Amino acid sequence: MTALPPAPRSGFQVNLLLTGLVAFQAISTDLYLASLPTLVRVFATDEARVQLTLSVFLLGSAVMQLAYGPISDRFGRRPVLRLAIALYVLASLACALAPTIEALILFRLLQAIGSCAGVTLGRAVARDLYAPTVAAKVLAYMASAMAIAPIIGPMLGSWMTVAFGWQANFLFLAGFGALCLVGLYTMLDETNLSPDPSAIAPKRIVANYAHLLGDRVFLGYACAVTLAYSGIFCFISGSSFTLIDVLGLPTELFGFCFGAAAAGYSAGALMAGRLIARFGIERMVATGTLLSAGFGLLGAALAWAGIASILAVLAPFIVVMIGIGFTLPAGIAGAIGPYPKMAGAAAAMVGFLQLGIAAGVGIGVGYVLDGTTRPMMTAVALVSLAGLASFRWLVLRAPRAAS
Repeated sequence: MTALPPAPRSGFQVNLLLTGLVAFQAISTDLYLASLPTLVRVFATDEARVQLTLSVFLLGSAVMQLAYGPISDRFGRRPVLRLAIALYVLASLACALAPTIEALILFRLLQAIGSCAGVTLGRAVARDLYAPTVAAKVLAYMASAMAIAPIIGPMLGSWMTVAFGWQANFLFLAGFGALCLVGLYTMLDETNLSPDPSAIAPKRIVANYAHLLGDRVFLGYACAVTLAYSGIFCFISGSSFTLIDVLGLPTELFGFCFGAAAAGYSAGALMAGRLIARFGIERMVATGTLLSAGFGLLGAALAWAGIASILAVLAPFIVVMIGIGFTLPAGIAGAIGPYPKMAGAAAAMVGFLQLGIAAGVGIGVGYVLDGTTRPMMTAVALVSLAGLASFRWLVLRAPRAAS
C-alpha cells in the first residue's frame, strides 16, 4: 500500500489554499459573466463571438490538463503550480488591456493555460494527502467553500462592470492569482513524495491515459463529473443573456440570481461532505445524478410550456445544482482514488473530459440562443439525463468482484 505523505504543518491553511486553486476555473468564468452583453456592445461583435471567451478558456484548460498531470507526476506539484499561476497573473492583466475581441480571446486562452494547473493539481494534492474516502470528504467541503466564488463573483462582477467597466473584472483576477501565488510559496510543501521519472515519456503518457479510458468504472465516474459540470456550463453560457436580455433582469441584479444557483451547489456539496462517510461515494453520485436529471427535466418542461419567468428558470436549476454538489466531489474522488501513483494523470483526464465536453456544450448553447428560455433549459436537461444514464450503465452495472 502506498504511504501517504505526512500531515501538512497547517491542514486548515493548506486546504484553504487548495480551495483557492480549485476555484480558479469558477472565478475566472463567473466573475465577468454579467459583462458579456457589455462586451458585445464594446467590441461591436455578436453573442457567439463573445461566447468564445468562455469556450476557448475551457478548451485551453482541458488540453493543458493532459500535460500538467504527467509533468507534476514527474517533477512535483509545487514547481508546476508556481509557474502556471504566474502565467495566469500576467494573462489576466493582458485581458484587461485587450483592444479587440480577438485579442481578448487569445489572452483568455493564455489565462486558461495558467489556471487549469490549479484545478488539476489541487485535486492531485488532495489525493496525495488523503485516502480516497477522506479525499472525497475534503473535496466536498472544498467544493462547498469554493461555491463562495460563484455566489460572490457575479455579484462583485456586476458591481465592478457598472462602476468601473468590464476591465475591472480581469484586474481583480490578476490580484486573486497573485494572492494564491504568495500562498504557494509560503504554505504548500511538496506532496508528490515519489516522483515517477518515466511519467513524461510519450509512450508512458499514452499508456496511462489509455488504461484510464479503458477502466469502465473510472470512465463512469468521469462521465458523471463531466456531464454534471456541463450542466453548470449551460447556465454559465446562457444565463446572462437569458436572464438579462430575455427576461429583463437588471445587470446589477444578475449576480444575486447566479449566486442563488451557486448556493444550491454549496448546499449540495456541504451535505455530501457530511454524508459521504456514511453512504459511500457510489451512492452519493447516484443520488446526485438522479436529482439533477429530474429537476433538469422539470425546468425544460416549464420552458417549453411557455412559462418564461426568472422563478421558472432559477427554482428548478437550484435543485439541479444541489444534485451537482453531490456528484462533483464524490465523482472526482471515485475516479482518481484507485490511482495514487498517477493521481496527476487521473485528475488531468477527468479535467480534460470535464472541460472539453463542457466547452463544446457552451459553444452549442451560444449558437442556439433564440430569445427564449428553451435552449438553455433544454441543454441542462439533456446533459443531466446523459450523466444519469452513463453512471448507471458504466458504474452501477459494472461486474462486481466476487467477495
